[in-house]
Amino acid sequence: MRDYDAVVFDMDGVIFDSERAVMNCWLELAEKYSIENIRQPYFACVGTTMKRTREIMLETYGPDFPYDTYAKEASIRYHEKYDGGRLPMKPGVVELLSYLKNEGKKIALASSTRRQTVVSQLRDAGILDFFDAVICGDMVERSKPAPDIFLKACEELHVVPEKAFAIEDSYNGIRSAHVGGLRPIMVPDLLPANEEMEELTEAILGSLLEVAGYLRG
Repeated sequence: MRDYDAVVFDMDGVIFDSERAVMNCWLELAEKYSIENIRQPYFACVGTTMKRTREIMLETYGPDFPYDTYAKEASIRYHEKYDGGRLPMKPGVVELLSYLKNEGKKIALASSTRRQTVVSQLRDAGILDFFDAVICGDMVERSKPAPDIFLKACEELHVVPEKAFAIEDSYNGIRSAHVGGLRPIMVPDLLPANEEMEELTEAILGSLLEVAGYLRG
């Protein structure tokens, strides 16, 4: 058995297949409004806050880019498709959360998404009660890759970072967990593991089901 007290999960791309869902909404907008090369800046936004996403898009397309208008339309498309428990979960979510609860491990969520959205999505999926703490992007000063959100999660769980695994899919999330002193496990989603990720992670695994096997040792 591995020696740990807690597991801190990212949400988008780890628990829910939401990164791909949001990207598809933006791809629809790109086709409608002839926005070129949307995938590259979108990938740069994975794991960041709404504020940082806006900055990245304006840096990419210029200060006159109507980001707020497009983001609002993308949000409407997203909620029309996925609200009410329709957002698909990643394979193995309930199995892994149930295993951790049965083992007496503490569980937290550390998502850059705003709290209202996070809580609604977890509740709609029927998994909110698994989490002992839910830390969101609007609850910390600095977003990933700064370590603030993971450190706050450990603080609320009353565990030291060295005894906590962090489950992430994004580069910024892995960087955040590593700097915070947690033990990062990457489960790649849209972006494959690169050489930097191999250096920063304790393990790179193909699914949450594999994470459960890894934690069992």
